[in-house]
Parts: sequence; C-alpha cells; structure tokens
Amino acid sequence: MKISSIGKFIDQPLIVNSLQRKMPAILIGSATAFGVYDTFKKPKEERKTAATKNAITLAVTVAASLLGTRGLKIKGKRIIPGLMENVPKSDVVKKQTDAINDFIKTSTPKDNEILTILNKAKTKILNLKEADTLISKIPEDTKGKQELFNVIFSQNKDITSKEIFSEIGRLSLMGAVPVAGGITGGMIADKVTKTETEESKANKIKEGVYQYLANIFMCNVGAAGALFGAEQLQKAGKIQKLTPTKKLGVILGGITATGIIGGSYIANFISKKFLDPMFDKDKHHKGHGKSLYAERKPEPLDIALHADDIATAGVLSGFKWIEPALPIMYLISGYRAGTGYRNNNKDHHRHACHHTNCAEKQKTCAPHMNMTVTRKNISKVYRPFFSSNSNKA
Repeated sequence: MKISSIGKFIDQPLIVNSLQRKMPAILIGSATAFGVYDTFKKPKEERKTAATKNAITLAVTVAASLLGTRGLKIKGKRIIPGLMENVPKSDVVKKQTDAINDFIKTSTPKDNEILTILNKAKTKILNLKEADTLISKIPEDTKGKQELFNVIFSQNKDITSKEIFSEIGRLSLMGAVPVAGGITGGMIADKVTKTETEESKANKIKEGVYQYLANIFMCNVGAAGALFGAEQLQKAGKIQKLTPTKKLGVILGGITATGIIGGSYIANFISKKFLDPMFDKDKHHKGHGKSLYAERKPEPLDIALHADDIATAGVLSGFKWIEPALPIMYLISGYRAGTGYRNNNKDHHRHACHHTNCAEKQKTCAPHMNMTVTRKNISKVYRPFFSSNSNKA
C-alpha cells in the first residue's frame, strides 16, 4: 500500500463533509467534558462557582466559534457569512456522481472490482483498501483519471506564499473569534457570580492577547514568511524545487521560529508596554521595572496548544480534512482567555496568601514564629516524650 493512498483516503470530500456536520456536537461535547473535569478539580466549596463560570465561559466560546466558522442563517437568508466553507452533502454526492459517470463513460473500465468501488464512491466513503485499489489498479495513462481523483480525493494544490498570505487572514480571524468569545464569556461569568474586579477584566484581555498572538496569529505570519523566503531561495537556485512535503517542513519551521519562540515575547511586550498602563492608570509605578515575563511565561500546555498550528500548517499545505477540526483546537485558547489565566500572577498570589495566612496564624507557621532553635527550646518541646520514655525504661 502506498503512503500517498493514506493521504488521499483521509482527504475524501465525504469525510471532510462528515466532520463539518458533526463538528457542533463534537465541540459542545468536548467543552462539556472539559468544563466538568475542571470543575471537579476544584475544592468542594469552590465547585458551585467554578461550575457556573465554566458553563458560561465555555458556552459563549463555543457559540462564538460556531458562529464564526458556520455563519448565521435566519429564514434561509445568510445574515453572517461563515469563515469555513460548508458544502451540503447533497452537493458533494452530485459532484462525485457526475465525475464518476463521466469517467466510466469515457474510459470504460473493465475490472469489476474497480467498477464496484467507483459506484460506491458516488454516495459513500471508501475505506483505505478501496482507495488504494483505485489508485494502484487504474493505470496512470487512463483518460480522465486525474480529473476523477481531483473530485473524489480532493485536488492537491501546490500552494504558494502569496496564497498563504491571503489565507492567513481567514485563519487568523477564525482563531480570534473563540478568543473574543472566551473573554466575553469570562466577563459575563464574573458578573453572574459577583467575582468581577478590575484585575480580573484586565487579566482576561491580557491573556486573550497572549493566546491570540503567541498561539495563533504570529504562527500564521511565520508560516507565510518562511515559505516566501524559501521560494526566493528556490528562484535564486540556492535550494532545490519545493515539493508539497518540503513546503510543509518549511511552514512548520516558520511556525516554530516566529510563533512558538517569538509569539509569547511579543504578546508579553504588548501587555507590559500598552495594556498595563491602560488598566493601571493610577498605578504607573506598579509595572516599573517589571520583567517581561512577570505575569505570563510559556509553559508545557502553551506548547501543546501549538497542535493547532501544526493543523494550520496542514491546511495551508493543502490537507482538506484538518480544517473542520480547527475550532476544537482553538477552544482551549478561548477558555484560557476567559479565565484570565496568568501563571506568574497565580504563583505570586498563592505565595502572598501563604504569607498572609502565616501572619494571621503565627503559632502554626514555623517561618514566621521568629523562634530561635536552641538546645534549650528543643528540650522544652520534647521533654515530656523523653521523660515518659525514661520512666517506662
């Protein structure tokens, strides 16, 4: 079996269409499972508030994501256009049926196995073995083969950097919508649970900027920039011709360099230089001398979130089946924006609370008891123990 058969099998328009139709249920189910998991991680006394916040934040994030990708129709009239193409299954079936009928009419294949598979492909998804059989058994010089495969296995497009630059606008907006939804949902959740503060609002916007720039936008820019550079080197004869596989490698390299490495730096820089002064108008001294990573430093989950960038690279490289899954990958970015996640602030807050509790409970917190550890003190503490043991002896 050829490796190319796997790629063509996955990119069947009927598979892409099936993923698109099931995505709302998958997205809602994923958000529900994540919300329940996060709620039960909290202490019992915090779960009621956490459940309310998670429900509102995730609901608004999912709604925004679906609205952005699928658009909005009211009484059959398109009110908001979707950022993701949604072709009705009936249209896909008609297109494939017409293409297969034309191929059979002009090429008249005599192999019964091929004819059986082609008739199935009119309305149903082929399994991997069936896809491989068509690819390997229909001779390359057969009239109409390429045209047929462009329909039933999606056309392979040798995308250029110019096309990527036009595409990243759509993909970047697709990522921005759930982040904006997360921020909105998080602020509504704070109002409902009466936990809203100026700091909580500021943190949501800062985390939204971080998620969008570090995990979405800069990665798209890096992908296009890297491919543009590689194309210039190819024109100058410095490197060999870029195949689709090589282009995927170049795109991933650009994502790594510009997004994963530089994105968090740029996001933190914007927060420090522009957002902090905006939200701390009366506290200009507060951010003075603050480290660039004082509030938000990259961590393992941030790196894991770049799975959506690998998916984006796949979309930009011409893999059709990945695109319907992008909303799921943007879900965590939207949720984190909605919670105003700030890992360094969280650590500092926990540290401050620890010391506050210690100040209030000096009797139970050793670091604040200002107790000189001497042999005399130790003997006072352990004298009953030693004396009781000595008596027993």
